[in-house]
Amino acid sequence: MNTEAATLQQRLTDPDATVRRLAVMELPYSDEDDTVSLLLPCLADSDALVRIEAIRGLEGFEELHVVESLAPMLLDAEPAVRKAAGEVLSELKDTASAAPLLPLLTGGPPEVRALAFHAVRALRSPLAFMPAMAALRDADAAVRREAVGVLGYLKDPAAIGDLAEVAANDPDVEVRRIAVGALGYASSVSVLPALTRALNDRGWMVRDEAAGVIGKLRLALAIPDLVKAMQDDYWQVRVKAARSLGLLKAEAGLPSLVDSLTHTISNLRKEAVIALGEIGDTRAIAPLEGALADADPDVRKLARLALTSIGLAQKAQGAGALP
Repeated sequence: MNTEAATLQQRLTDPDATVRRLAVMELPYSDEDDTVSLLLPCLADSDALVRIEAIRGLEGFEELHVVESLAPMLLDAEPAVRKAAGEVLSELKDTASAAPLLPLLTGGPPEVRALAFHAVRALRSPLAFMPAMAALRDADAAVRREAVGVLGYLKDPAAIGDLAEVAANDPDVEVRRIAVGALGYASSVSVLPALTRALNDRGWMVRDEAAGVIGKLRLALAIPDLVKAMQDDYWQVRVKAARSLGLLKAEAGLPSLVDSLTHTISNLRKEAVIALGEIGDTRAIAPLEGALADADPDVRKLARLALTSIGLAQKAQGAGALP
């Protein structure tokens, strides 16, 4: 061991917490070969800031014994330590890393369960399915939100019915929104009633999510509901509805999309132009030509592209016609 490494290790046990914290911060950038074994004992340091830096220093190490040491940090007495542990654990990529976290999904305070669900979400561990399903009825909204997120990542068809119920009835608007988004992995029209109901949710973010998911799933039966959504009080919802009308090539959306070309919000004008180009109806040519004079250069550019798209589509149809 060189002198620099020896000095660094000595500083990790210095009586001064500031010295220890700085040593922990330097350790991942040092030439020390045994970084993990030096950081793990620091998780038990009496100073919360030292524990936080030790947690951050272990980010990226997915060995099982490291995850087993980090998981209990979600139970730390200091909220900032728990938060840091949750952030680092949520970056895990190996599904096997879920094992030490599974017991925390069903035990402990709500905050701990929420952090644990958040950490296992991207791991897509099938073992998290049943705890997540049970947590949909949890009294804590944060736990329900994270549980819905887990189910959205798992994409198990068995959860569709429960997610649809949550999307319609959960008292927390964010839970409803995430549940609507999770329905985006459905492969059938069975979710159509839940999504059209969500378009009338009292929370605009839920309506916004529903309008986007309908287009993603190409649910043509919801076109009348999307046309209605083009009159939503929130322009953000109209943007998603316009996008979905374009994806569905919904000619029924033509009038409301044309009306949106004069809206004060340029983002809505952009989406309306794009949608009109995707629909390809020649009745949109004159309104799109008007958009060539829009104050926003992006709208003007998109209008040119839309007109080109419609022209090419008409030319292709003409070429395919019988003489």
